[in-house]
Amino acid sequence: MAEAKQPDRKRNKIIVLALGLLLIGAALAYFGWYKFFREEPQPDWVTETPEMRFKYGSIGAENDAGIPYWIFYVLPRMFPEKLPGPGGYASLGVPWEQGQELPVGFTKKVIGFPRVGNNCAVCHTATYRASADENPVFIVAGPGHTTNVEGFFRFLVDCAKDPRFNADNLLSQIGMVTELSWLDRQLYRFLIIPFTQRALLEREKQFAWIYRADFPRWGRGRDDAMNLTKYFMIKQPMDDSFGPTDMPSIWNLRKYQPEKGMLLNFGGDSHDAYSVIIDSALGLLGAAPKSNEEFLGHVRWLHEYLRAQSAPKFPFAVDEQHAAAGEAVFSEHCASCHASERTGTRVPVAEVGTSRDRLDTWNKEAAIAANKVVNDMGIERKGLVEETSNGYIAAFLDGIWLRAPYLHNGSVPTLRDLLEPADKRPTVFYRGYDVYDPDKVGFMSEGEEAARVGSKLDVTEKGNGNQGHVYGTTLPPEQKEALVEYLKTL
Repeated sequence: MAEAKQPDRKRNKIIVLALGLLLIGAALAYFGWYKFFREEPQPDWVTETPEMRFKYGSIGAENDAGIPYWIFYVLPRMFPEKLPGPGGYASLGVPWEQGQELPVGFTKKVIGFPRVGNNCAVCHTATYRASADENPVFIVAGPGHTTNVEGFFRFLVDCAKDPRFNADNLLSQIGMVTELSWLDRQLYRFLIIPFTQRALLEREKQFAWIYRADFPRWGRGRDDAMNLTKYFMIKQPMDDSFGPTDMPSIWNLRKYQPEKGMLLNFGGDSHDAYSVIIDSALGLLGAAPKSNEEFLGHVRWLHEYLRAQSAPKFPFAVDEQHAAAGEAVFSEHCASCHASERTGTRVPVAEVGTSRDRLDTWNKEAAIAANKVVNDMGIERKGLVEETSNGYIAAFLDGIWLRAPYLHNGSVPTLRDLLEPADKRPTVFYRGYDVYDPDKVGFMSEGEEAARVGSKLDVTEKGNGNQGHVYGTTLPPEQKEALVEYLKTL
């Protein structure tokens, strides 16, 4: 009998041991999920109104592209010399509402631990002030003309490259603003901080072209959109193309009608607004969505919201009589491109005469490769136009008053300047100052404060050419003034 019971005892011990290991494994799995992957909904105030959701709502970028909140918080304290000036992230020109924890377009979400990501509002929220001593007015879906996107990219990478970016220094700084538990300190020390550094250093390879000495900085309110797609989405090797472009306005998307041959993006690179939103959002995510269904739910909401968002009205006085005279000038000299069947379609660059640098950053082969990447994710869309563009889109002019500087690369500061021949347009000015000039229709781009705040643009540098678009440049002065007055009303 004793011999028969011996195997039973061994078997029972093995079962108990196995159950114990299973329980330990389950506990560790739960711990790992809770500390690194559990998702908590954002606070109710974020989705209280459509405008707040657009400005602060997550689109899922925190998963792969997110920065741990407390690391994000202390970086400007540790590395102020790597920013354009004093003021922390505000020195990057990000629109920042009073009382808000983060700038517009920066999202905060708990995925195991609090993380900071971005949404579309980071590039598509405009601000203006009537004078330097006023608070800014925020316009959602407007062009983010103050935001230094390249400066933000470089700041994060440059911080990660610095030998001071280590667990001891970061935890010391974090300890000055919050009290992490002992366990969380160990997770930050051995996992979160090293992983964040590695992820940021990986970005340096993709951002290699923004460090080239022969390329000027994008400056405030611009990005090199198609190169971003080329190097991030399809991971092509770096070439010599460089085509910085203004952040576009994205209000009133219902005006685009693909069935009439209209295309989107400056070079007509995309078939429809839905596709543009998908591709832009994927760029913010930095990877395939965790859930296509959830991701496309955000995209559909953005599409409907932006279709219904109207262009803002000119907020300053308009001389109605003068504007009426300007409407006749517009009809004769401008409407054939900007209020006709040609609107929303390509105008050959040989005809419009502007810099072709932006067109040279993209081609048919890149479009085919990018469409394959998105299709392989299981995401259906009309996608990017699989042809090489020969021109720029004839723009709709709704809300044109807020879309300064002008031309696709933002090389002309005001509408009044745009009506002068290229050799009489400003050759050096400062972008990104938000005090408005209602007479010339654009932002103040000269003077001590504009130079202090803004980014210098020199039209002789690569990608910055201000030539072309000579329409209206030979009009008599009184007609130019009347035309500008009318354009304020659009």
